[in-house]
Amino acid sequence: MIKKAVILAAGEGKRLRPFTETMPKVMLPVANKPLLEYVFDATRKSGIDEIIVVVGYKKEVIMEHFKDYKNIKITYVTQDRQLGTAHALLQAKKHIKDAFIVLAGDNIIDSGSIAKLIKDQSEYSLLIKEHPHPSKYGVVIVENRNISRIIEKPKEDIGKYISTGIYKLPHSVFTDIERCTSEGAHALSSIIQSLIEKGKHINTLLAKSWMDIVYPWDLITVNETMIQKTSEYTSGTIEKGVTIKGQVCIGKDTKIYAGCYIVGPVVIGDGCEIGPHACIFPSTSIGKNTVVHPFSEIRNSVIMDDVHVSSSAHISHSVIGKGCIIGDNFSTISGKAIIEIDNEFKKLENPIGTMMGEDCIIESHVVVDPGKIIGRKCKISSMKQIRKNIPSEAKVM
Repeated sequence: MIKKAVILAAGEGKRLRPFTETMPKVMLPVANKPLLEYVFDATRKSGIDEIIVVVGYKKEVIMEHFKDYKNIKITYVTQDRQLGTAHALLQAKKHIKDAFIVLAGDNIIDSGSIAKLIKDQSEYSLLIKEHPHPSKYGVVIVENRNISRIIEKPKEDIGKYISTGIYKLPHSVFTDIERCTSEGAHALSSIIQSLIEKGKHINTLLAKSWMDIVYPWDLITVNETMIQKTSEYTSGTIEKGVTIKGQVCIGKDTKIYAGCYIVGPVVIGDGCEIGPHACIFPSTSIGKNTVVHPFSEIRNSVIMDDVHVSSSAHISHSVIGKGCIIGDNFSTISGKAIIEIDNEFKKLENPIGTMMGEDCIIESHVVVDPGKIIGRKCKISSMKQIRKNIPSEAKVM
């Protein structure tokens, strides 16, 4: 029985800037929990006894957060240079003696799919998922449940299945990795393709649920899904005259003042102050120690820790980074947008608001157009309309 898993968590996530400028991608919050914590939870529930976590970029953030994580042994190894997934996996070699599974720390997967992979009798197995836009990922061509080819990010949409990057592998794969990396191939998909060409059979299993975060706006979509799976609880103080409908989680030492209207699913962290007369609408997560002042409205958004939202703000379909201070009458306009990111233009058909990096100071009566990205530590003066992306540490006067 397989008892060890390797979780790859060394990368930065450059396409998720500005949020990954100060934290690794795997620590981005979804429903007030880091992505990596969902991976840890699913792995532990599947029956794995030990996880070897490959860390690199901002590794201290990961190790500090999980120092008290219970019921599974955690071993950290470091990838000093982020050369690729195969190179990352190679760092775990000395801790592996038998067959094992490998997962990405920045994807959300259910424990049942991992358990199915563990029980599979094949020497090599991969979890795959049907996807409407396969060209963003590694496309898997399947024949009789075996992989005939993996094509990494093809220019055209071919096939319908993608690799989740979640494998069951024998210990002997390290020999193949060492051979391929010495020849300059550092992606795990390249190693698998070389094994296929040598005649190895790579079995495929369909993942039940799998989600990936590639761009900042993916946080909103994944948050919307995961917040529905959060167990309802109520702590803190709720004054008379508060209306709560649906599934709402309220953390300890949080105070909800009179006249607030909250419609779940909503998650509010510890030590927050909401209201009076604030409205929080579905699919919103609010991190710990956040203050939302009277007559403000937040819907379908990710608000990280230590954020201060002043009165009469309207935030919709947005991500607000840790420590932002937002002035009165701030508004995000949500709608369709074409966003330039990583030298690519992305057309978003679903409504999108703003994505704001941490520690920004936004003065009163600021309006942000749909899909605009504001970097971290920006300062925007009163009465401004933001019509283009703002780089980190910029001032708009």
